[in-house]
Amino acid sequence: MKSTPFPFSSSSSNNNNGSTGTPGSHLHGKRDKQTLNIIMGKAMPCLLSTFAITTIFTFFLYSPDPFNLTPPPKQTQTQRQQQGGDDHHLLDQTISLKPPTSPPNLKVEENCELFKGRWVPDHEGARYNNWSCPTIPDSKNCFRHGRKDKDFLNWRWKPDGCVLQKFDPKEFFGIVRGKTMAFVGDSVARNHFESLLCLLSQLLQEEAPVEAYKDADDRNRIWHFPKHDFILKVIWTKFLVAGEERMINSTTSAGIHDLYLDRLDENWARDLHALDYVIISGVHWFFRAIYLHQDSKVVGCIYCNEPNVTNWDVKMAVKMALRAALDRINNCKECKKTVVVVRTFSPSHFENGLWNTGGTCNRTGPARELEIDSGSDVYEVRDKQVEEFQRVRKKVKKGKKFGVLDITRVMRVRPDGHPGLFWGNQWMKGYSDCVHWCLPGPIDVWNDFLQAILTRLR
Repeated sequence: MKSTPFPFSSSSSNNNNGSTGTPGSHLHGKRDKQTLNIIMGKAMPCLLSTFAITTIFTFFLYSPDPFNLTPPPKQTQTQRQQQGGDDHHLLDQTISLKPPTSPPNLKVEENCELFKGRWVPDHEGARYNNWSCPTIPDSKNCFRHGRKDKDFLNWRWKPDGCVLQKFDPKEFFGIVRGKTMAFVGDSVARNHFESLLCLLSQLLQEEAPVEAYKDADDRNRIWHFPKHDFILKVIWTKFLVAGEERMINSTTSAGIHDLYLDRLDENWARDLHALDYVIISGVHWFFRAIYLHQDSKVVGCIYCNEPNVTNWDVKMAVKMALRAALDRINNCKECKKTVVVVRTFSPSHFENGLWNTGGTCNRTGPARELEIDSGSDVYEVRDKQVEEFQRVRKKVKKGKKFGVLDITRVMRVRPDGHPGLFWGNQWMKGYSDCVHWCLPGPIDVWNDFLQAILTRLR
């Protein structure tokens, strides 16, 4: 059975975007009945009991349904006993910073497999703090909200057979000077964007970023680095493809979505021609009831179990949505030299339950892989994403370049990196965020990877 879906979407909008207009454009009868039958027959028993708490949570978390609600019977959330933390490591809001350095032999070999390796101790600690990065969002600012341990900051990723260079803002600006980069995806894509903004902000004396755009829902944002003529965007999309949320009486979410696999979400696709770098991702929204449409027909459904409707699993829906996005980019005639990086599934780490059944993430250091219940969907979804990357790379059009930021296994053993209870939500005290990542935190390695990938693709 699937777990209770977490409908974060605004009840005032039926579109997939959550916003109107192009962010930063100044810079560049039958289905209703079916829906009611589903709700009355299946969802109404739990709808009233969850509606109040869902509504409260929506006001805080701008990013609808960031939580991984993976429910298939063959996948279980981690149920192992939590490891005890090192309580003697106390941390006030001042995190000591050391100049970012990397081990010797900084050059990353071209044939090195960056994502096969292990986490090793690195006592340089945080790369930034609340003062050196003023843009840390409140919900990711774990230390401000009382997290005391800091051991989770004292690790770096060591690929087998080579060295991964730590992020270097000057080197990164040398790659992206005069370009526009967009993170396209859900709230975890936003989390990645926020990490990069903090890392780039370590050159504040040379280059202070200017906020150029923010929409009313704070989902689409643009920052400009004038000295390097670099534009950094985050563009919100739930599914990459076009979608609608079904509503009851135009006001209440039905917890059901319709996706159109032959149409992209124009919130990001309309600006594709103006993007030099696209960091694309998105999975967490697929863990809910979804009807999938193609060529004006329903071709499948996730978590519906309806007669005469083909049952699709999450990984297949993710695969087809990503395929539509990558094909659109590859075939875009106006996109002359677009570089695309596919970021794979970022796993959540709820232990002893889900988000609404007491699930927590209280560990204070990396786990051994055997300690973590990998869950079938986590790696199966990742495999489908990598397959689509490999497929499009074999038929890449002139001028396009594709890379993959394969963080799934890397982050699977970092249950210590989430906000947990330390995310500052006064309305949801006692509920843990085990999906997003603390800033600073393990997510910063994603930008080490990103810099290495972009260097290879130059």
